Amino acid sequence: MDRMSATDAGFYFAEGGNTPMHVGSVAVFEGPAPSYGDVVRLLLGKIARVPRYRQRVRTVPLNFARPMWVDDAHFQILYHVRHTAVPRPGNADQLRNLAGRVLGHRMDMTKPLWELWLVEGLENDRWAIINKVHHALVDGVAGTDLMELVFDVDPDAPHPEPVDWVPRRPPSAASVLVRSAADAVAHPVRQLGALARDGAGRSSPGDLLGRALVLGSAAVTTGRQFLTPGAVSMNGSIGPHRRWAWAEASWDDVKRIRAALGGSMNDVVLAAVTAGFRDLLAARGELAERTVVRSMVPVSLRTQTQRGALNNQVSAVFVDLPVHEASAAARLAGVRGQMDAHKQVLSAYDARTATGSLDLVPPALLAVGSRLLARTPQLWSQVVTTNVPGPRVPLYVLGRRMESLYPYVPIGAGMRTSIGIFSYRDAITFGINADFDAVPDVDVLARGIARGVAEYVTLAEQQQPKRTPARTRRRNARPVAAAARGPSKAVRR
Repeated sequence: MDRMSATDAGFYFAEGGNTPMHVGSVAVFEGPAPSYGDVVRLLLGKIARVPRYRQRVRTVPLNFARPMWVDDAHFQILYHVRHTAVPRPGNADQLRNLAGRVLGHRMDMTKPLWELWLVEGLENDRWAIINKVHHALVDGVAGTDLMELVFDVDPDAPHPEPVDWVPRRPPSAASVLVRSAADAVAHPVRQLGALARDGAGRSSPGDLLGRALVLGSAAVTTGRQFLTPGAVSMNGSIGPHRRWAWAEASWDDVKRIRAALGGSMNDVVLAAVTAGFRDLLAARGELAERTVVRSMVPVSLRTQTQRGALNNQVSAVFVDLPVHEASAAARLAGVRGQMDAHKQVLSAYDARTATGSLDLVPPALLAVGSRLLARTPQLWSQVVTTNVPGPRVPLYVLGRRMESLYPYVPIGAGMRTSIGIFSYRDAITFGINADFDAVPDVDVLARGIARGVAEYVTLAEQQQPKRTPARTRRRNARPVAAAARGPSKAVRR
């Protein structure tokens, strides 16, 4: 029996009628489309590399212990791999509408928590894959690893043949209860011991003082955030339906902006998102002085040695997107300053230990708390913005090259909008998920993000030194060359 971590269980318990908690993506490929059978055989040959894809969730009565993963004795891959099409020639709007419906639907929580949809009929002989994976199964970084199921870096890569699979016998009810009772006692003891060992390794007086100063500064920042008004219309009840849109930017443009204006790639894309929300609130007539859009920004705790581990290892920081700032440069500086401060806090604050301390929370309380947090509207934060770096090299499925990929991030806790950001090859894409009824103007946000990137490109070009015409450069070069021989007439004048 493979028990869920506390973080994974929190995502599982948060699932509800209006809060489906799966992450996803839409990948568009050059044609021709493969057959449905070819896709199924490809997955059957690779699925052994991620056993979780053939496991379902088994809960414990009264949530006495956290849920566990068990083999699904009735696993049928034809249920998880779906086949559909848009009317030819399908355009981007038709694909977005289809993807919004597919990604907005809840998955069957009694089966392995993933779906893959093969979509045919796109214009220019293209096709797409819509992928859904529950957040309890995988976080954003591990989700990138799971693409190995379908994607290759070599268009001619060989694919393993499907192999027979025999599910393990499910544990009996009695053994589940006995094991759960033992875990309820032993696991907190082990976790407390691990926390004590980690604390002992970081307990020198100088280290403690430095951490205290940084955390004290963070506490002041959090207090200031309490006094800063957020955008009211961004919070509220959430319905069962979703609108989904996307925006795109050039990797080279974002890199040029970073080089000219400073900050990280993540700072630049967050500043572009800030421009999008500024346009959205201005169109609603809600843009006011000091107003911000507070974004929860997930931070991966996964190390390179942990890539491929199918469990969530994430924390989060909160960034006030300064939508009230008319100056693009000031918006970027505001975002950059906050992210730099958060990096200092994360270096002083052992986020892994804090995340691990969730294991000390009784599972029944964890279940109730997760449901309340996911389904109760709050006013603290207005949006989730998560940036997942992807590969710079082309990816292929059955020899077809992927042209683009658009991410999907769930919404909940009264935050009516989420934005997933993904980089692939020479592009950065923004996948915008929003409540259908509360955010009918999601396209304004998408266009605003694209406009924000263009605004920063213009600003970056203005910061670059003007290039001198070639004729002037040659004329100016002569005195320099002559200086080696002695002063010229021009120099003597």
